[in-house]
Amino acid sequence: MTSRIWLCLITTVIIAHPVASQSSSEYQRSQQDLSNSVSPGAQIFLNAFETIRNYGLEQMADSVLWEKALRGLLKELNDPYAQAYNPLEFDQFRESNTGNYAGIGVQITHLNEAITITAVFNSTPAERSGLQVGDRIIGVNEISTEGWTTGNVSDSIRGKIGTTVDVTIARQGIGAAVTSTITRDSVHVTAVIADVVGDNLGYIALDRVARGSAVEVQQALEKLAGTRGIVLDLRGNPGGYLDESLKIGDLFLERGSRLASAESRSPGGTDRNIDESWNARGPEIVPGKPIIILVDRFSASASEIIAGALQDHDRALILGERTFGKGVFQNVFRLSDDRHLRLSTGEWFTPLGRSLHRRRNVQGRTLPEDPDTFPIVITAGGRELSGGGGVFPDQRISNDTLTLNERAFLSQMAQKQIPFDLRIEEFAFEQSERNRRDGSSEPTLESADFKAFVSALEEESQLEESLSTNEIQNYLRSRILPRIAQRMEKPGRSVPIRTRSCFERSLTLIECRTKTVRSFQRVGRIPASALILADIAQLSHPLGWYFLCTSCKCLRSTCVYI
Repeated sequence: MTSRIWLCLITTVIIAHPVASQSSSEYQRSQQDLSNSVSPGAQIFLNAFETIRNYGLEQMADSVLWEKALRGLLKELNDPYAQAYNPLEFDQFRESNTGNYAGIGVQITHLNEAITITAVFNSTPAERSGLQVGDRIIGVNEISTEGWTTGNVSDSIRGKIGTTVDVTIARQGIGAAVTSTITRDSVHVTAVIADVVGDNLGYIALDRVARGSAVEVQQALEKLAGTRGIVLDLRGNPGGYLDESLKIGDLFLERGSRLASAESRSPGGTDRNIDESWNARGPEIVPGKPIIILVDRFSASASEIIAGALQDHDRALILGERTFGKGVFQNVFRLSDDRHLRLSTGEWFTPLGRSLHRRRNVQGRTLPEDPDTFPIVITAGGRELSGGGGVFPDQRISNDTLTLNERAFLSQMAQKQIPFDLRIEEFAFEQSERNRRDGSSEPTLESADFKAFVSALEEESQLEESLSTNEIQNYLRSRILPRIAQRMEKPGRSVPIRTRSCFERSLTLIECRTKTVRSFQRVGRIPASALILADIAQLSHPLGWYFLCTSCKCLRSTCVYI
């Protein structure tokens, strides 16, 4: 199955052209041999390439011409996901999909005018070298990092496995700088955050479907086996590997349950003549446990397969927004030793045959659609699900919106060119470090420290009137506390105060399910459909909140891994 998705083909094109030792007749024969191996249209393309190469007024290297030709060809395809990768782009693509890179294993953020280590990953060169959270990187290979961005530091510290890099840090409480020679190695960044939230409710955030994500989700489920229910957060998840998404779906469904199916065409074929399907192979990890899946408009591709499979089988409630609708998959083809091509080669479907694909133009914008024409499928439990592309939630819940005063405050901060988000990050980092030094394992915000933070913002922004109101101060707390919790690796405590009612609502759903289970236990078998429909009954009125917040993931957008 993996080879089905990550198919590597070596394609070699030899362009014959006259050289000093080659006669005209030999050249003609070589051209004839080439013409016999390609179609007439391809021959025209090769002839055009040769003409431009030999007679164009501006001389360009073959590699440049081929790059332009390939990108132009892909631009004309009706495939917004097609892309040609040069070596650097392919490395970046591979890292984003696997979570693997070669470096030392720390997360860095620009805080308080310094490149600061905000996380040290387990079993990495950085951990073995004694680097700590809070260390400031002030030099790399005897070059000062003053004025550097996190990108500059990343480029300098990353490198080939087995090579070394000298990292100089400044550490609080130590007067002299400390330099460590660190040997680079392969580093894996986990895609899963898991914790217990509310009244014994399991929370799992999966930010991408990377290599090893299924194992990480399984470990999280085993860790949360004693909770009353599971919330699987797929918001903002762009997808990843098909086989990993199937393995994740497998964890929640009974053996033999259909996970997904796909259509594609055989190489050189004219029609879709390859049909494949995948069924669950292993036992369900959390049988009978209530499951809620959170999605939004950015949940795409492999994450949609997970949500669609559990929804089709009446195994989970889907809350949030209609998902992105990336229902086609891509193969990555190897064109040469260092060039690769990503191309859409098939379309996948949910267990009930719903297409996940939303039609888009080459810029990625959705094309007009008529909801009245969307096909409808009915689950075993009697739910009607739309097949118009993407996964439609059982209950649509919009993201939290700012109040008018909060919007006005943020606009004023922006007009004064004050980096508000950075100030929040800096203060949260300082608080988390203070909590650790004080021996506290819980994320807390001392009243005196908060007042000092507000006073500093007032002095910097001259917005005393806004910052003195309870509304804005509550907003600040709702932004700061989740960051402190994240810095202290307490994701279960990272839900803002302003959305605490989300937990109350989720626990209502879990409690409803518990009561339904007890009712059916009196008469025997418990239909899965009854459990899901009981949950849906609790969602029959509009909700003005979004379940949980994105704070468990937003930190990653401000950080760089090295």
